[in-house]
Amino acid sequence: MKRTVLLSLCVAALLASSCDFFRSLAGRPTSKDLEVKRLEMERIQEEIRLQAELDSLEEVRQRMADSLAALETHLLDSLSQIKGTILNPSKLGGLYTTKLETHYSIIVGAFRTRSYAERKLKQCTEAGYTATIVSFRNGLLAISVCPSDSLSVTVDKLRELRGNGICPKDGWILVNE
Repeated sequence: MKRTVLLSLCVAALLASSCDFFRSLAGRPTSKDLEVKRLEMERIQEEIRLQAELDSLEEVRQRMADSLAALETHLLDSLSQIKGTILNPSKLGGLYTTKLETHYSIIVGAFRTRSYAERKLKQCTEAGYTATIVSFRNGLLAISVCPSDSLSVTVDKLRELRGNGICPKDGWILVNE
């Protein structure tokens, strides 16, 4: 009878204990270990997904940068096709007294005589354009119109000005750096 009770207790103990008990006896991972491993794998997969998304965004940013560079090259090429010149003020000795507030402006005339410069300034303002006299260190007085921070807008305005007679064929874009 003692054997039967002992055997019954052993069978009850086996039935009452979980698989984790036997897995731990066999040196295998328990359900807690498996759950930790599953969560770790999910975290790693999420990191991989996020990195792929970041890589995709970086690729789009690079394509946009390349497109903008190509657009700028195209604008400069189209500017050279319309026989325009881009000039930095330092090539004329630098600006003397006038400080330009925008990055680009169109020069529709450059004069050594102030009265000629003022006459061209009056012509531009009467035509409805924002115009100013830009003084260079080498003595030139240039008439600047259509100030802008966008090269594409400036190129479009240069074409418009050449079409209506305000800007001569040798008019140019001044780059204020």
